[in-house]
Amino acid sequence: MESKSDKRHGKHGKDDGTAMAAAAAAEASVPATAAQEPPAPEQIEEWRAQAAKAEEFRNRFLREAADFENYKKRAARERQDAVTYANENLLQKLVPILDTFEMALAAAATADGSGAQSIQTGVAMVYNQLKSTLAEAGLEEIDARGKTFDPNLHEAVSQQESAEVPEGGVLQQIRKGYKFRNRLLRPAGVVVAKKPAA
Repeated sequence: MESKSDKRHGKHGKDDGTAMAAAAAAEASVPATAAQEPPAPEQIEEWRAQAAKAEEFRNRFLREAADFENYKKRAARERQDAVTYANENLLQKLVPILDTFEMALAAAATADGSGAQSIQTGVAMVYNQLKSTLAEAGLEEIDARGKTFDPNLHEAVSQQESAEVPEGGVLQQIRKGYKFRNRLLRPAGVVVAKKPAA
């Protein structure tokens, strides 16, 4: 009858012994000098140089990343400022027109019957000043009078029979149109001519 100890060591004892012998043989096959030999001084210097270069590249990368992050923040701030203050230049040009309006209103308040001409002159000055400032900013007037109806620039308010203006021509301009540079802001409101009924 086998004891527990025999059962433990009996069948597997040989396998364990074989594994231990194989491990010892593998250790013996590795030269002792290769495992214990320190690296040569040249090798150490080369490693140090590589480590220094790697550190230099790392520092440069961190600096570049920080610079790029600062650039992104600055560009976002400038973009926000451009949106916020986009009309600043135009407003600076419009402020003197407010001054002229105020002078015209003051003249109207103190004018007697003969002051109508000075009020008209003041209002004309304001109108011309405003028109000039808006033209400088890129506002272009669309004058449809005497033109052929163009649905890209004109809005037909109504049609009217006419013997003088050919069919499809602008008979009357009700409201001026405007473009901002090449973009339509508001079409001109027009009355379009049509042939008289026979």
